[in-house]
Order: sequence, then structure tokens, then C-alpha cells
Amino acid sequence: MANKITGNLVDWGLFKRVLGLAYPYRTTFLAAAVLAITLSVLKPLSPYLIQKTIDEYIMPGDYNGLVMMSMVLIAVLAFTVLLNYFFIFTTNLLGQSVISSLRIRVFNHITSLRLRHFDTTPIGQSTTRTINDVETINDVFSQGLITIMADLLTIAVVLGIMFYSNWKLTLVCLCTFPLFIYATYIFKEKIKKAFQVIRNKVSEMNTFLQERISGMGVVQIFSAEEKEMKRFKQINGEYRDANIDTVWYYSIFFPVLEIIQASALALLVWFGAQQVLKETASIGILIAFILYIRMLFRPMRMLADKFNTLQMGLVASDRVFQLLDTNETISDDGEIKTQEINGAIVFDDVWFAYNETDMVLKGVSFEVAQGQTLALVGATGAGKSSVINLLTRFYDIQKGTVSLDGVDLKLYDRSFLRSKIGVILQDVFLFSGTIHENITLRNPEISKQQVVTAAKAVGAHSFIMKLPGQYDYDVRERGATLSMGQRQLISIVRTFVFDPKILILDEATSSIDTETELIIQHATEKLMQNRTSIIIAHRLSTIKNAGQIIVLDKGRILEKGTHSELLALGKHYKKLHDMQFKEKEQH
Repeated sequence: MANKITGNLVDWGLFKRVLGLAYPYRTTFLAAAVLAITLSVLKPLSPYLIQKTIDEYIMPGDYNGLVMMSMVLIAVLAFTVLLNYFFIFTTNLLGQSVISSLRIRVFNHITSLRLRHFDTTPIGQSTTRTINDVETINDVFSQGLITIMADLLTIAVVLGIMFYSNWKLTLVCLCTFPLFIYATYIFKEKIKKAFQVIRNKVSEMNTFLQERISGMGVVQIFSAEEKEMKRFKQINGEYRDANIDTVWYYSIFFPVLEIIQASALALLVWFGAQQVLKETASIGILIAFILYIRMLFRPMRMLADKFNTLQMGLVASDRVFQLLDTNETISDDGEIKTQEINGAIVFDDVWFAYNETDMVLKGVSFEVAQGQTLALVGATGAGKSSVINLLTRFYDIQKGTVSLDGVDLKLYDRSFLRSKIGVILQDVFLFSGTIHENITLRNPEISKQQVVTAAKAVGAHSFIMKLPGQYDYDVRERGATLSMGQRQLISIVRTFVFDPKILILDEATSSIDTETELIIQHATEKLMQNRTSIIIAHRLSTIKNAGQIIVLDKGRILEKGTHSELLALGKHYKKLHDMQFKEKEQH
């Protein structure tokens, strides 16, 4: 169960877990705490020294003593400024160190999540958790926890000195404190709600922008710009209003505190002047108390803000911990990671559902011999992609067995297993970077010569050499500057370089020109040589030579055999074949 912050109470379990993030940097944390304690003593020392200077050296006219005390004051101020510098630097260093390691931890966890998580979670939400929420946790350490501790210590020391110096003046100064505490409480509650709305709106805006920018082609082709702009204006307006609410609360809170502080100062001057005239208090004490009031109210004024900063950091950490606690991972208990893979695949009575209940594969059984080519045929939703997802262990089955070379897939180390499987999908994903980086995926063990050799082998070298920069050509995000055929060729080269034992090919060449299609067909035939291959077939004419063809429908196997055997059977496969043949004749 995720930790929560409810009402006015902080879940101390959550608070302890956040503090645990600083454990690797406990030396820095301890240094910041020591600096906080030292500063809480040093800051109130200056008014006390001023009081002594006035009463014991200025009023009696002791010039030498005045010079000496002035030097002491300057030294104390200089030392306080120096320590304050180190305090600010240390707390921010602690915060940045914590969130740096936390970001790595979050990203590592995200990369380990199975695809089901990404099927149901907006990308913008994960981005918000990794960037915005993690950055907010930084405030817990740099502006929240330790600075609150420093301010509380300062208040305690100042009050102690004030009571020691003149308890009557101290009580007069504290007359307005009930108003101050009430105003602070109201502000804290209002600003907390406003900050929570801001965090939600940031997440909503990130999700909206990520989806619309990624799908800009769809937005523009359907002329939906105006509609999407109206929706963005609404989200942006709500985000603006939430921020304006915080500005409004601050614009009221700080002037109210100034009035309360001014009232305390007026009471002090009124009562203190009477005591000075009656000679029951000195001028030095009166002046020191004026400084004490400022020193007392300033951290108390900021405490409400810092406490909200702490609470918002805890709210953000709760969200991040919810992500880290997400158990949407594929078990990786397999220990086999060095065994030579031959590529013999067996599905034995496999049942599978994405949501644990609605089965998309129902008792699927088949075998693929080493080096054989299997083609999967069927309508959309028949279960073709599900077979691929299970083989690559993006998902686990509910019932049955999937084995490779006679060994259950779960017994293989997951990374080792996937390193032996090459996947070429319809929608090729290329990252921002050069063609070389996209082929090697920044693997330093793959040399430039290996990349060139692979590109020549599959027929992609010639088109790459025509590009500006050649293998150093920047393909931009998702390969937007390349055609679909070029992206597929780069994907084939990438797979060839990593030399998998099993090849999975989502055959999709219907939307590219004939010349590029022939190049891609040649490339895939080259890649399939001496490898166990599984093809998701869209056009039956391309799988005539497949060693085995399986026709799927609603998660079940309808037919199984070679191209000629299935045609001779005269059932479902033949109907699909004849339908495609007629469509081709009509075109």
C-alpha cells in the first residue's frame, strides 16, 4: 500500500523512507545538520553583542572597548556569512546527490517494467514522475527538512536569549504570536491545496503535450489543430489559475505577517521605552530586542512556506515510490546465460491474457525446428503479435509452456534470452543520433567496420553513403528525416550486427515503393539465412517458401502446414489467398 499524506498529518513511514534516500550521503547530511546547529547559535549572537557594546562601551564612552567589540562583531558576521555559504551549498549538494541517484533508480525500474505498464500508463505521467516529481524531492533536503530544523533551532536560541535578557519584554513581544500562528496555519492549508493542484496539472500538461507532439501527423491530417488548441488552452488556463492562487495566498500572507510583526515592534517600543525611562531596562536591551523580533519573525514567517515545501516533496515522493513499488515486472530468476542457442521453439498448450481474464491465446501448440521459418497468418486481433510478445518474454503466460531448445523460457536469464532474438517491427523506432549510433545502440564492442560490413551484406550501404555525413548522418527523433523503407533497412542492419539466433519479422512492405521493397526483401532473406525465423505475414505471396504456416483466428490455431498444403486443404488459408489475389488483379 503506498504511503499517503492525509489531512494535516504526515505519514512518518513515508517520511522515514524519504530520509532513507539520503543514507548513502549521510556524511553530507551530518555536515549540513552540524552547520544548521552552529548557525542557530551564531545568528542570535550579533544582537547580544550589540547590546553589550551599547551598554558597556558606548554609554560609558569606552572608545577602546568599542573598537574591540566592533572587531568582534565583524569577525562574527564574517564567520556567520561563511558558514551560511557552506550550509546553502551543502544542503543543495545533498538534494542534488539524492535526486541524481533516485532518477537513475527510477529510470532503471521503468526499463524493467513489462509492456503492460506502458499499455495502461501515459508516457507523460512517467516523464513527470522521473523529472518533475523527483526534482520536487530535492526541495525536501535543500529547502525543507534541514532548513526547517535550522529555523526551529534559531527560534529556540533567540527566545532563550530574550527570556534570559528580559522576560517581561519577551512576553510583550510574544503578545501577537497567537495571531501569527493562526495566520500561518490558514496559509499552510491553502497553499498546500494549491500546490497539489499544480502538481496534478503539470502531470496532465506533460501527458497532453507528449501525446499531441508524438501524434502531430494525425492532428494535422484531420485538421484538429483548433480543437487541440482549445483543449491545451483549457489545461494551460487551469495550470495558470493554480499558480495564481499561490501568488494570491502569498500576496495576502506576507503583508499580514508584516502587520503582525509591526504590531509586536510597536508594543515593544511602547513598553520598552517605559522600562528605559524607569531604568529597569537598558537602551542596549531595547535595541537588541528590536533586532531579536526581526530575527524571530523572519524564520517563523518562512516556516509555513518551508513546511509546505516539505509536504509537497513528500507528496511527490509518494508518487515516485508508487512507481518504484509497481510490480509490473517480468520475473528474471533464470540462471542460464551462457548456453549456446540453436533456435528450436515449442509452444505447448499456451493460454495467455493481457488482463489475466480475457484470453487472447487459447491452447496454442506448435513447434519450430532449428533454422526453420514459421509464418503466422490471421486477421487483426488473431493473436499473432501475442506469440511474439511471449517468445521475447515481454509478457508471461497463464498456462502451458514456451520452451527454447527444450528449456522453459523462464529458466533463461532474460537479458541473455533477448540478446539472442532479433525483432524487426512494422513501425521502426529510431533514436535521436547518428545512423551508426542507431545501428550499434551505442554498444562500444561493435566496431565501425562491423557496421559497414553488415550494411553491405543487406544492401543498405549504398543509400547510407548518399546521405550527408553518411554513417554519421543525424536521423533526428524517431528517424523523421528518413523514409519508412530506409528506417526498415537500418533496423535490419541493426539486427544483423547483433547476430541473433532467432529472427522475428513483422513483414510490412505494402506502403513503400517497389524498388525499396525488393531491397528489403533481399535484406530479410539474407538475414534469415541459417536462423530460426518467425514472420507475421501480411501478404501471403511473401511466405510461399516458409517451412510452416499457422493460421490464427481469435487466439486459436485453425490450420497448420506449408503453403501448398494449406492451398490444397481449401479452407481458411485458401480463402485469404484468393481474396488477396483478386485484390491484386483489381489493382
